[in-house]
Amino acid sequence: MIEIERKIKDVIDDLKSVCANFGLGNDGNEFKVITQIFLYKYLNDQFLYTLKQMDEFKKFDDVEKRYKEMDDNERALVRLQLGNVAYFEPEHLLSSVYQKQNEKDFAKDFDDTLETIAANNADIFSVKTDSGAKIRLFDRLSEFITDPSKRNNFIKALINKLINVSFEEMFHQKYDFYATIFEYLIKDYNNDSGGKYAEYYTPHMVASIMAELLVEDEVRNVKCYDPSAGSGTLLMNLAHKIGEDKCTIYSQDISQKSTHLLRLNLVLNNLIHSISNIVQGNTLLNPAHMDKRFEFIVSNPPFKMDFSDYRDLLESEENKERFFAGVPKVPNKKKESMAIYLLFIQHIMYMLKEKGRAAIVVPTGFLTATSSIEKKIRQKIVEEGWLRGVISMPSNIFATTGTNVSIVFLAKERQKNTVLIDASKLGSKIKDGKKQRNVLSKDEENRIINVFKEKKEEKDFSVVVDFDEIKEKNYSFSAGQYFDIEIEHVDITKEEFEEKMKNYQQELSELFAKSKELENEIMNNFEKLIFKG
Repeated sequence: MIEIERKIKDVIDDLKSVCANFGLGNDGNEFKVITQIFLYKYLNDQFLYTLKQMDEFKKFDDVEKRYKEMDDNERALVRLQLGNVAYFEPEHLLSSVYQKQNEKDFAKDFDDTLETIAANNADIFSVKTDSGAKIRLFDRLSEFITDPSKRNNFIKALINKLINVSFEEMFHQKYDFYATIFEYLIKDYNNDSGGKYAEYYTPHMVASIMAELLVEDEVRNVKCYDPSAGSGTLLMNLAHKIGEDKCTIYSQDISQKSTHLLRLNLVLNNLIHSISNIVQGNTLLNPAHMDKRFEFIVSNPPFKMDFSDYRDLLESEENKERFFAGVPKVPNKKKESMAIYLLFIQHIMYMLKEKGRAAIVVPTGFLTATSSIEKKIRQKIVEEGWLRGVISMPSNIFATTGTNVSIVFLAKERQKNTVLIDASKLGSKIKDGKKQRNVLSKDEENRIINVFKEKKEEKDFSVVVDFDEIKEKNYSFSAGQYFDIEIEHVDITKEEFEEKMKNYQQELSELFAKSKELENEIMNNFEKLIFKG
């Protein structure tokens, strides 16, 4: 596995090098070129690999040659057997494209090839917008190069990086391999863009903990949903835990870039059957999937965002039930600080099926905030008995935001009690690019998971409380407010007491003297200030 992983990463690096050499390095369109040319290669090799499994090809040493020799009727029969594998005409295969690279209109022909592949597979691979429009699988990649005279060489350079490596070994690998490849592929393109909507990237360890605690028993035929899906890390971990063949993924995200990345993630993780359930659009304003309720919901929503332009629409009569706790007001200043995550929490509660489960990443301040909307949400969760537990994570667990985060776990059925975990002191710092972030060791992850599942109490780490206790604490979800405060009594003699008091008095006298000196110095400096007109 290490060897194939190295080869795939080398291909990704080579493709990025080509983009840089043609002026697309750090360009807004670079990620489209990299991810789509990678996807073309992946689907090409997956198609050929699938042919090799078919009975009519097993007796042939050169499967690709045999496929190219077939007539239209024979290829039509092949197409019927593909299931969710992309269909390629012979002239669209990478080997065929490679042989045409010296032709005059090579770049245009390649763009036409991508468009035809997208059209031939539109029913499986198209993503919808919230208005019902379909987003195609591929763009015309050569047209991202503004100088037409350089387009042929650009596409030729990309194809030549793909032709001598096979992705076939990838199809024998397991989830962790694909997660590593996907993270490497998008690592330069999924950064937080100033807190914008759904561009956050959830660390793998956080996603893993959420999935592990959501799915405790074997389930099948369940629907999983993320209303702010980003590139899909949370959904992929959840689907892997359940089993890709036992669940269907549903999602929505306003970001075009994230939607492209999510589709790629579904392809890599054997979840092509769910691509038709991806919607690119505004979840709060134009929610998709409202006719469904979900067994599992995961979300790492944007915490703050200016949604003042459509804030009043969210407060309309038709949204009263969904946003039961209210919609944040528009502040006079700093509109970008509007707490949009509060609307996502309410939306998730609304979309959760009876006996369904959810895990939501929230700013830790939500756990104790006394303002109206936050408290109403917590009050509803407590009154209904839906709180399964809360985990407060270490600071800087996300490379993209310094906000302290917690994970709130809901179950839409009455719980007997709940477990609150303060894991904020766990983790160790690592350098992540120019920033530092905290990472949990595997032992620390397992400790959190075991304490949560078993509802164990550990001193200054976890506490099990009933809902009456939470009401008494003003509906606080913070573990620290429920820990016992221990006062340590130490027996000392009268002489020891007098010696301690004497030392304290001396230290205070020295501090007061220094303070007086500082006061005098400040006043002297004030007297020296003069006005210069």
